Parts: sequence; C-alpha cells; structure tokens
Amino acid sequence: QLIKADPKALVAVVYALENANPLAENLLRGVAETLCDIQQAAPLKESIQGLTKLVEHAELRPQTRSLAYELLCLLDPKNAESMIPNFINDPSDELRRLAVAQLIEDASKLNAQTDQVQLKAIYQQALASATDDDQVQLIKKPLEKMGEKVNLQQHFGFLNTWSMIGPFNNKDMLGFPVAYPPEEVIKLDATLTGQLGEVTWKEYKTDDEYGKMNIAKQLGPHKGAITYAYTTFNYDQDEPVEFRLATPNAWKLWVNNELVFAREEYHRGSFFDQYRIPGKLKSGKNTILLKVCQNEQTQDWAQDWEFQFRICDVTGRAVHEK
Repeated sequence: QLIKADPKALVAVVYALENANPLAENLLRGVAETLCDIQQAAPLKESIQGLTKLVEHAELRPQTRSLAYELLCLLDPKNAESMIPNFINDPSDELRRLAVAQLIEDASKLNAQTDQVQLKAIYQQALASATDDDQVQLIKKPLEKMGEKVNLQQHFGFLNTWSMIGPFNNKDMLGFPVAYPPEEVIKLDATLTGQLGEVTWKEYKTDDEYGKMNIAKQLGPHKGAITYAYTTFNYDQDEPVEFRLATPNAWKLWVNNELVFAREEYHRGSFFDQYRIPGKLKSGKNTILLKVCQNEQTQDWAQDWEFQFRICDVTGRAVHEK
C-alpha cells in the first residue's frame, strides 16, 4: 500500500524511520527508494525541501538523516553536494565521513607548490573529525611526510596501560562462569592462587599504535587459561560513552564493578571496534576490569590471546581522561 502511495509521501516515509524497529526500518527504506525512483524524472519541490530539512536536523537518528541524504543525492545532486562541508562535525558517522573524504580529496589535488602550512591545516582538520581507520591512514601518511607525528593511540583513545594477573584455570573452557578473586575485589598488592601456582598483579604498557595488548607475549602463551586486566579512567562528569573492544577470545567486561557485557566465543577473528558497548562514565575514578579467556586449540590461528580497548563517544571520537 505504501509503495502505491502518492509520491508526495516520500518525506513522511523517511521520517517514519525515527520510530521504526529494524524490520520496519528495512521495509520503509525499500518503500522510500521506490517512491524516489518514481520522482527521479520529475522531482517534486516539496520532496527536495523536506529531505533537505531532515538532513539538516542533527538531532534526528543517523539512519533517518543518512537515508534522506542518499535520496537527496538522486533528486537534487547539486544541493546534496553543497551540504557536504557542513558535515565536518556532524554526529552522523556516515555524513561526517563524506566531509572528511572531501577534505582528503581537496588536499590531494593541491600541488607541491602549495603552502605547506595551508596543506597541513587541511589534513589536520580532516584528522580531527576522522573516526574510520581507513580515512585516518589516508591522512596520517601525508601529515607524517610533512613532519607531523600522528599518535593513533591518542587519536582513537586506546587505553595502553593495564595491570594484569593470571593465568587462572580455563581447562575444558569451564572457567568462563567461574568468579575468580579479581571479580570479587581488586587488590593490586594481592598474591592469589592461579592455574600454575601463585600469581600477582603486574603493570604492562603497550607501544602498539592501536593499543593492542598481547597477553600471550606478556604473560606467556598459556592454554586453557584466563587473564584479568584492570585499569582506571578519571573523568570530570557523568557522561554516556561507548566502550569499544576487539579480541579473538571469550571475554567479560565490568565498569565500576558492574558487568556490562560478556561473550563466550573463541577465535572468531578480531578487527577494529569489533564490539561496541554503550555505557557511562561517572565523575571521578572509573574502574575497568576485563576477563580474557583462552581455550586449548592448537591450530596456528588459535594462538592469539590479546585485546584492544578504547573509550569514545557515540560518533567514535576518542574520550580522554580529564
């Protein structure tokens, strides 16, 4: 019925994404694309105006605004293109990515005679808004050629210093539900009974530019084992954030003594921002505890025992201690 509706319903259908569940969102997207196709030969002025308003309304859901922009590109491409520079600080990942891409393209077109200060400023503006690793790499290379060091740990907000203790027993993968002492109380001067004898907390710092903490290298390539990693994060206000984690191992995460997420799955691979966990920082000291579990598989691809962890806002921009 919606597909057969008056093409003037296009803006209303896109706006309906604001309150749509994933299934309805998928259906509405298909309807909107069909209604847009009908209009492509002769776009309606009210559709262009309505879609433009949706894109400009920064408080709407990113999904709503991204779809509105996609359709606007079809109905009024010049108008859509003119909006791109305004997305440089946009809360929508997709829209902000367009503005960063345009800055990268603009900078790449400048010749060697261009004022290096001006060129560097363009790349730095792009870097300040870039949250996708592929774009950051495109910016990092020319900046470093101009003598500007790019600290990826700092840019992405990776936590690079952790106190770790282990191994604890995970033979036959039975340790995931077991509450070993670090889950009860953190005492960094404690001596505990581990899988192979007494274990103590030791502080480790990673120099990996993506903050990767290699447990197998630092504590040893133990099998059927568990390690706990603990750190603190000081902040000056209560604020919603995202905790973004990557690991090929089973894991649990506690923030301020509250279990916020857990996943018992081994060796499914690992990639940047693999897990995105909504959470909240409190004013003052925040405690972060990770339980990272390794199983007993012997294949080469099953030897990775590691994690990387960062804190950011919902747009992917790093949140730093303060």
